[in-house]
Amino acid sequence: MDFDALISGLDRHTLDGITRGSIYALVALGYTMVYGVMKLINFAHSEVFMVGTWAVLGVYTVIGATAGMGTGMVIAATLLALVGAMLASAGTALAVERIAYRPLRKKGAPPLIFLITGIGCSMVLVELFGQVFRVFFGPPFGRVTVNIPSVLATKELFTIPGLDLTITNTRVIIIVGAVVMMLALDTFVNKSRLGRGVRAVAQDPDTASLMGVNQNRVIMLVFILGGAMAGVAALLYTIQYDITKFDIGFIIGLKAFTAAVLGGIGNLRGALVGGLLLGIAEVYASTIWSSEWANVTAFVVLVVVLMFRPTGLLGESLGKARA
Repeated sequence: MDFDALISGLDRHTLDGITRGSIYALVALGYTMVYGVMKLINFAHSEVFMVGTWAVLGVYTVIGATAGMGTGMVIAATLLALVGAMLASAGTALAVERIAYRPLRKKGAPPLIFLITGIGCSMVLVELFGQVFRVFFGPPFGRVTVNIPSVLATKELFTIPGLDLTITNTRVIIIVGAVVMMLALDTFVNKSRLGRGVRAVAQDPDTASLMGVNQNRVIMLVFILGGAMAGVAALLYTIQYDITKFDIGFIIGLKAFTAAVLGGIGNLRGALVGGLLLGIAEVYASTIWSSEWANVTAFVVLVVVLMFRPTGLLGESLGKARA
């Protein structure tokens, strides 16, 4: 156990954890919103994130984005990739809801059927990108890791005096971007008219319907918003790691789900708290032991927290109003 390495670089490791946790938190928002409204764990959401990473690659390929472009082109390419990823992920999430979940709701299927259907949708999307698209379109599709152009070069912005902490442009974009999107979503849900509809359905769907709230539209909105957040996370992930793969969403999705449960499933702010704590715990574990312990630590933390706080750290449902 290398505790000295952790202590000597505590500030740097904490920043690494916050960067990683910011991505988990954005993906976790999709899980927590769908659960808050439908009491459903959408296990296809991990592949919604995966589709977003491929959308980023597609946008970069179409516009010919490469490393070394001018500042204006980098900004334009990044914004186009952001829009493309959000549209692709939101569209995929909406398609899953319309094709898979809505028919089950109309038939009054039990919760277990929804769970199995979500797992099935996840496998279908994985195989589409891992096998089917390779047959029809060829590379880069297939069961291999695909590199994404490093459009945004990592540059040191400043160093905090007295701390082993170097702030880079990519870290700032990832952390600030995640927090801004989280605040925007939280404000939308708690302050807007559509957000009141989301909270009403989450609190009491039957009463909300009697009051004129269209439940189907609310559910569609929830999937779209959750998918869009996964698309933002996909862009931020590619900025940090520059890769994608047909099954890249599997581990990310599990950790994002863990973050959602850790913070309080159905709680938007809990998703952010859970994601950040999970990212920090993983980096600390990797430093003390080795990188192989990162995944183990994530789930050990979840089990320990749930033993003492079964509803998660914040434990507040989406249906409750906030000041």
